[in-house]
Amino acid sequence: MSFFKKMRDRMFRSSDKIAEGLDALVVDDSEALAPGHAAQEAAKPGLLGRIFGADEPRRLVDDEMLEELEELLIRADMGVDTAVRVTANIAEGRFGRRVSTAELKAALAAEVARILTPVARPLPLYPQKPQVVLVVGVNGSGKTTTIGKLASQFRAAGKQVVIAAGDTFRAAAVEQLQVWGQRAGVPVLTAPEGSDPASLAFDALTKARADGADLLMIDTAGRLQNRADLMEELAKIVRVIRKVDPTAPHNTILVLDATTGQNAIAQVEIFRKIADVSGLVMTKLDGTAKGGVLVALADKFGLPIHAIGVGEQIDDLSPFDPEDFARALVGIGA
Repeated sequence: MSFFKKMRDRMFRSSDKIAEGLDALVVDDSEALAPGHAAQEAAKPGLLGRIFGADEPRRLVDDEMLEELEELLIRADMGVDTAVRVTANIAEGRFGRRVSTAELKAALAAEVARILTPVARPLPLYPQKPQVVLVVGVNGSGKTTTIGKLASQFRAAGKQVVIAAGDTFRAAAVEQLQVWGQRAGVPVLTAPEGSDPASLAFDALTKARADGADLLMIDTAGRLQNRADLMEELAKIVRVIRKVDPTAPHNTILVLDATTGQNAIAQVEIFRKIADVSGLVMTKLDGTAKGGVLVALADKFGLPIHAIGVGEQIDDLSPFDPEDFARALVGIGA
Protein backbone atom coordinates (compact mmCIF):
# COMPACT_ATOMS: atom_id res chain seq x y z
CA MET A 1 0.00 0.00 0.00
CA SER A 2 1.41 3.40 -0.98
CA PHE A 3 1.95 5.93 1.78
CA PHE A 4 -0.54 8.28 0.06
CA LYS A 5 -3.27 5.64 0.11
CA LYS A 6 -2.45 4.80 3.70
CA MET A 7 -2.48 8.49 4.61
CA ARG A 8 -5.76 9.08 2.76
CA ASP A 9 -7.39 6.05 4.39
CA ARG A 10 -6.17 6.94 7.87
CA MET A 11 -6.80 10.67 7.64
CA PHE A 12 -10.47 9.95 7.00
CA ARG A 13 -11.53 12.06 9.94
CA SER A 14 -9.81 15.15 8.56
CA SER A 15 -10.64 14.59 4.91
CA ASP A 16 -14.24 13.54 5.54
CA LYS A 17 -14.79 16.55 7.78
CA ILE A 18 -13.48 18.96 5.16
CA ALA A 19 -14.96 17.09 2.18
CA GLU A 20 -18.39 16.93 3.80
CA GLY A 21 -18.14 20.61 4.64
CA LEU A 22 -17.30 21.47 1.03
CA ASP A 23 -20.18 19.32 -0.22
CA ALA A 24 -22.51 21.22 2.09
CA LEU A 25 -21.13 24.54 0.86
CA VAL A 26 -21.82 23.82 -2.77
CA VAL A 27 -25.57 23.67 -3.34
CA ASP A 28 -27.30 23.71 -6.66
CA ASP A 29 -29.04 27.08 -6.51
CA SER A 30 -29.20 27.63 -10.27
CA GLU A 31 -33.00 27.83 -10.13
CA ALA A 32 -32.70 30.91 -7.95
CA LEU A 33 -30.67 32.76 -10.57
CA ALA A 34 -32.20 35.58 -12.56
CA PRO A 35 -32.17 35.18 -16.36
CA GLY A 36 -29.19 36.65 -18.15
CA HIS A 37 -25.47 36.35 -17.61
CA ALA A 38 -25.71 34.36 -14.38
CA ALA A 39 -27.96 31.80 -16.04
CA GLN A 40 -25.55 31.55 -18.94
CA GLU A 41 -22.71 31.05 -16.44
CA ALA A 42 -24.67 28.21 -14.82
CA ALA A 43 -25.28 26.63 -18.22
CA LYS A 44 -21.56 26.51 -19.00
CA PRO A 45 -19.81 24.33 -16.44
CA GLY A 46 -16.02 24.18 -16.39
CA LEU A 47 -13.88 21.28 -17.54
CA LEU A 48 -14.43 19.30 -14.33
CA GLY A 49 -18.13 19.98 -14.63
CA ARG A 50 -18.17 18.54 -18.15
CA ILE A 51 -16.24 15.50 -16.97
CA PHE A 52 -18.52 14.81 -14.03
CA GLY A 53 -21.75 15.94 -15.66
CA ALA A 54 -23.36 19.29 -16.43
CA ASP A 55 -25.94 18.79 -13.71
CA GLU A 56 -23.30 18.77 -10.96
CA PRO A 57 -24.28 21.12 -8.11
CA ARG A 58 -22.53 24.46 -8.27
CA ARG A 59 -22.34 27.43 -5.92
CA LEU A 60 -21.88 31.11 -6.62
CA VAL A 61 -18.66 32.39 -5.09
CA ASP A 62 -19.89 35.39 -3.13
CA ASP A 63 -19.28 36.91 0.28
CA GLU A 64 -21.63 34.49 2.02
CA MET A 65 -20.03 31.42 0.46
CA LEU A 66 -16.52 32.66 1.28
CA GLU A 67 -17.48 33.32 4.89
CA GLU A 68 -18.78 29.75 5.20
CA LEU A 69 -15.56 28.40 3.64
CA GLU A 70 -13.46 30.43 6.05
CA GLU A 71 -15.41 29.04 9.01
CA LEU A 72 -14.96 25.49 7.71
CA LEU A 73 -11.19 25.92 7.48
CA ILE A 74 -11.02 27.39 10.98
CA ARG A 75 -12.96 24.39 12.32
CA ALA A 76 -10.39 22.15 10.59
CA ASP A 77 -7.75 23.88 12.75
CA MET A 78 -6.15 25.84 9.94
CA GLY A 79 -6.09 28.92 12.17
CA VAL A 80 -7.84 32.24 11.60
CA ASP A 81 -5.00 34.01 9.77
CA THR A 82 -4.28 31.11 7.44
CA ALA A 83 -7.98 30.44 6.79
CA VAL A 84 -8.50 34.10 5.83
CA ARG A 85 -5.53 34.06 3.44
CA VAL A 86 -6.48 30.75 1.84
CA THR A 87 -10.08 31.87 1.36
CA ALA A 88 -9.00 35.17 -0.19
CA ASN A 89 -6.70 33.37 -2.62
CA ILE A 90 -9.45 30.96 -3.63
CA ALA A 91 -11.79 33.92 -4.20
CA GLU A 92 -9.30 35.59 -6.53
CA GLY A 93 -10.36 34.96 -10.11
CA ARG A 94 -13.44 33.01 -8.99
CA PHE A 95 -15.57 35.67 -7.29
CA GLY A 96 -18.89 35.96 -9.07
CA ARG A 97 -18.44 32.60 -10.78
CA ARG A 98 -20.15 29.33 -9.99
CA VAL A 99 -17.97 26.42 -8.86
CA SER A 100 -18.54 22.73 -8.22
CA THR A 101 -17.34 20.78 -5.20
CA ALA A 102 -14.63 19.16 -7.32
CA GLU A 103 -13.37 22.57 -8.47
CA LEU A 104 -13.44 23.91 -4.92
CA LYS A 105 -11.53 20.87 -3.60
CA ALA A 106 -8.93 21.24 -6.34
CA ALA A 107 -8.53 24.96 -5.57
CA LEU A 108 -8.20 24.30 -1.84
CA ALA A 109 -5.70 21.47 -2.37
CA ALA A 110 -3.63 23.75 -4.61
CA GLU A 111 -3.59 26.49 -1.96
CA VAL A 112 -2.63 24.04 0.81
CA ALA A 113 0.16 22.57 -1.34
CA ARG A 114 1.41 26.08 -2.18
CA ILE A 115 1.79 26.87 1.53
CA LEU A 116 3.38 23.53 2.39
CA THR A 117 5.78 23.07 -0.53
CA PRO A 118 8.48 25.50 0.72
CA VAL A 119 8.69 23.73 4.10
CA ALA A 120 8.67 20.12 2.89
CA ARG A 121 12.29 19.13 3.46
CA PRO A 122 13.73 15.77 4.59
CA LEU A 123 16.03 15.77 7.58
CA PRO A 124 19.33 17.02 6.11
CA LEU A 125 22.33 14.75 6.38
CA TYR A 126 25.73 16.36 6.91
CA PRO A 127 29.22 14.97 6.27
CA GLN A 128 30.48 15.38 9.85
CA LYS A 129 30.39 12.35 12.09
CA PRO A 130 28.50 11.94 14.20
CA GLN A 131 25.65 14.22 13.20
CA VAL A 132 23.89 15.07 16.47
CA VAL A 133 20.09 15.22 16.33
CA LEU A 134 18.42 16.58 19.47
CA VAL A 135 14.74 15.59 19.63
CA VAL A 136 12.35 17.66 21.75
CA GLY A 137 8.60 17.71 22.39
CA VAL A 138 6.06 17.29 25.14
CA ASN A 139 5.51 13.90 26.74
CA GLY A 140 2.98 11.89 24.75
CA SER A 141 3.71 13.62 21.44
CA GLY A 142 5.18 10.48 19.88
CA LYS A 143 8.74 11.72 20.36
CA THR A 144 10.22 8.41 21.52
CA THR A 145 8.49 6.42 18.77
CA THR A 146 9.63 8.95 16.16
CA ILE A 147 13.25 8.58 17.27
CA GLY A 148 12.96 4.80 17.00
CA LYS A 149 11.41 4.97 13.53
CA LEU A 150 13.95 7.47 12.20
CA ALA A 151 16.83 5.49 13.64
CA SER A 152 15.47 2.32 12.07
CA GLN A 153 15.03 3.99 8.69
CA PHE A 154 18.54 5.48 8.75
CA ARG A 155 19.96 2.12 9.82
CA ALA A 156 18.16 0.45 6.91
CA ALA A 157 19.75 3.06 4.62
CA GLY A 158 23.18 1.94 5.76
CA LYS A 159 23.86 4.60 8.40
CA GLN A 160 25.42 3.73 11.74
CA VAL A 161 23.12 5.17 14.40
CA VAL A 162 23.34 5.57 18.16
CA ILE A 163 20.40 6.54 20.40
CA ALA A 164 20.75 8.25 23.76
CA ALA A 165 17.73 7.72 26.02
CA GLY A 166 17.95 11.20 27.53
CA ASP A 167 14.46 11.27 29.06
CA THR A 168 15.91 9.75 32.21
CA PHE A 169 12.84 10.62 34.29
CA ARG A 170 10.49 8.28 32.39
CA ALA A 171 11.35 4.60 32.55
CA ALA A 172 8.69 3.85 29.93
CA ALA A 173 10.42 6.11 27.40
CA VAL A 174 13.74 4.34 27.95
CA GLU A 175 12.14 0.90 27.62
CA GLN A 176 10.35 1.94 24.43
CA LEU A 177 13.61 3.14 22.89
CA GLN A 178 15.31 -0.09 23.86
CA VAL A 179 12.60 -2.06 22.05
CA TRP A 180 13.09 0.04 18.91
CA GLY A 181 16.85 -0.30 19.21
CA GLN A 182 16.62 -4.08 19.33
CA ARG A 183 14.30 -4.06 16.32
CA ALA A 184 16.61 -1.87 14.27
CA GLY A 185 19.94 -3.17 15.50
CA VAL A 186 20.78 0.26 16.92
CA PRO A 187 22.54 0.65 20.30
CA VAL A 188 20.58 2.58 22.92
CA LEU A 189 22.62 4.20 25.67
CA THR A 190 20.83 4.60 29.00
CA ALA A 191 21.48 5.94 32.48
CA PRO A 192 19.86 5.19 35.86
CA GLU A 193 16.40 6.70 36.31
CA GLY A 194 16.57 10.31 37.47
CA SER A 195 20.23 10.79 36.53
CA ASP A 196 21.60 13.81 34.69
CA PRO A 197 20.56 13.77 30.98
CA ALA A 198 23.47 16.05 30.05
CA SER A 199 25.96 13.55 31.42
CA LEU A 200 24.34 10.78 29.37
CA ALA A 201 24.42 12.98 26.25
CA PHE A 202 28.13 13.65 26.79
CA ASP A 203 28.90 9.94 27.18
CA ALA A 204 26.76 9.07 24.15
CA LEU A 205 28.49 11.61 21.91
CA THR A 206 31.91 10.46 23.09
CA LYS A 207 31.01 6.84 22.30
CA ALA A 208 29.36 7.69 18.96
CA ARG A 209 32.48 9.59 17.92
CA ALA A 210 34.80 6.75 19.02
CA ASP A 211 32.67 4.20 17.14
CA GLY A 212 32.55 6.30 13.95
CA ALA A 213 28.76 6.53 14.04
CA ASP A 214 26.99 8.61 11.40
CA LEU A 215 24.11 9.78 13.60
CA LEU A 216 23.49 10.31 17.30
CA MET A 217 19.84 10.84 18.22
CA ILE A 218 19.24 12.23 21.71
CA ASP A 219 15.83 11.89 23.33
CA THR A 220 14.91 14.59 25.86
CA ALA A 221 12.32 15.17 28.55
CA GLY A 222 9.12 16.95 27.62
CA ARG A 223 7.78 18.23 30.92
CA LEU A 224 6.23 21.65 30.33
CA GLN A 225 4.88 22.01 33.86
CA ASN A 226 8.05 23.83 34.80
CA ARG A 227 9.44 25.46 31.69
CA ALA A 228 12.37 27.02 33.50
CA ASP A 229 13.66 23.59 34.56
CA LEU A 230 13.20 22.17 31.06
CA MET A 231 14.91 25.16 29.49
CA GLU A 232 17.90 24.78 31.80
CA GLU A 233 18.04 21.03 31.21
CA LEU A 234 18.11 21.44 27.42
CA ALA A 235 20.59 24.31 27.66
CA LYS A 236 22.86 22.13 29.80
CA ILE A 237 22.69 19.27 27.29
CA VAL A 238 23.75 21.67 24.53
CA ARG A 239 26.58 23.15 26.64
CA VAL A 240 27.94 19.73 27.53
CA ILE A 241 27.85 18.17 24.04
CA ARG A 242 29.55 21.29 22.64
CA LYS A 243 32.54 20.42 24.79
CA VAL A 244 32.94 17.43 22.47
CA ASP A 245 31.69 19.08 19.25
CA PRO A 246 31.31 22.89 19.23
CA THR A 247 28.91 22.67 16.24
CA ALA A 248 26.43 20.29 17.93
CA PRO A 249 23.51 19.78 17.88
CA HIS A 250 23.28 19.87 14.10
CA ASN A 251 19.50 19.43 14.11
CA THR A 252 16.90 20.09 16.79
CA ILE A 253 13.64 18.38 15.82
CA LEU A 254 10.36 19.23 17.52
CA VAL A 255 7.84 16.38 17.49
CA LEU A 256 4.19 17.51 17.56
CA ASP A 257 1.00 15.56 18.15
CA ALA A 258 -1.64 16.52 15.53
CA THR A 259 -4.48 15.64 17.92
CA THR A 260 -3.59 18.66 20.07
CA GLY A 261 -4.84 20.99 17.33
CA GLN A 262 -4.04 24.64 17.90
CA ASN A 263 -2.00 23.72 20.98
CA ALA A 264 0.68 22.61 18.52
CA ILE A 265 1.20 26.28 17.62
CA ALA A 266 1.75 27.18 21.26
CA GLN A 267 4.22 24.30 21.60
CA VAL A 268 6.26 25.56 18.65
CA GLU A 269 6.41 29.01 20.22
CA ILE A 270 7.53 27.58 23.58
CA PHE A 271 10.16 25.21 22.20
CA ARG A 272 11.58 27.83 19.85
CA LYS A 273 12.34 29.86 22.96
CA ILE A 274 13.68 26.87 24.89
CA ALA A 275 15.66 25.25 22.06
CA ASP A 276 16.84 26.29 18.63
CA VAL A 277 14.25 24.23 16.74
CA SER A 278 15.39 23.52 13.18
CA GLY A 279 12.53 21.33 11.95
CA LEU A 280 9.24 19.58 12.76
CA VAL A 281 7.78 16.09 12.69
CA MET A 282 3.98 15.79 12.98
CA THR A 283 2.61 12.54 14.42
CA LYS A 284 -0.83 10.98 14.90
CA LEU A 285 -2.43 12.45 11.80
CA ASP A 286 -4.52 9.29 11.71
CA GLY A 287 -6.21 10.24 15.00
CA THR A 288 -7.49 13.73 14.35
CA ALA A 289 -10.21 15.58 12.47
CA LYS A 290 -8.06 18.70 12.48
CA GLY A 291 -5.12 17.99 10.18
CA GLY A 292 -5.28 21.59 9.01
CA VAL A 293 -3.03 22.55 11.93
CA LEU A 294 -0.05 21.48 9.81
CA VAL A 295 -1.01 24.15 7.25
CA ALA A 296 -1.25 26.74 10.02
CA LEU A 297 2.19 25.77 11.34
CA ALA A 298 3.78 26.06 7.90
CA ASP A 299 2.11 29.40 7.24
CA LYS A 300 3.00 30.89 10.62
CA PHE A 301 6.53 29.61 11.27
CA GLY A 302 7.98 28.40 7.97
CA LEU A 303 9.97 25.69 9.77
CA PRO A 304 10.95 22.64 7.70
CA ILE A 305 8.55 19.72 8.06
CA HIS A 306 10.72 16.60 7.84
CA ALA A 307 8.18 13.82 8.21
CA ILE A 308 4.62 12.94 9.18
CA GLY A 309 3.23 9.90 10.98
CA VAL A 310 -0.10 8.14 10.47
CA GLY A 311 0.34 5.06 12.63
CA GLU A 312 2.58 2.97 14.86
CA GLN A 313 4.42 0.82 12.30
CA ILE A 314 7.92 1.53 11.02
CA ASP A 315 6.65 2.57 7.58
CA ASP A 316 3.96 4.85 9.06
CA LEU A 317 6.51 7.66 9.31
CA SER A 318 7.33 9.10 5.92
CA PRO A 319 9.04 12.13 4.39
CA PHE A 320 6.51 14.91 4.02
CA ASP A 321 4.95 15.25 0.55
CA PRO A 322 2.89 18.49 0.39
CA GLU A 323 0.81 17.58 -2.65
CA ASP A 324 -0.15 14.15 -1.33
CA PHE A 325 -0.99 15.67 2.04
CA ALA A 326 -3.10 18.43 0.46
CA ARG A 327 -5.06 15.93 -1.61
CA ALA A 328 -5.63 13.67 1.39
CA LEU A 329 -6.66 16.61 3.57
CA VAL A 330 -9.45 17.77 1.24
CA GLY A 331 -10.60 14.26 0.31
CA ILE A 332 -9.33 14.03 -3.27
CA GLY A 333 -8.54 10.49 -4.37
CA ALA A 334 -10.94 8.81 -1.96
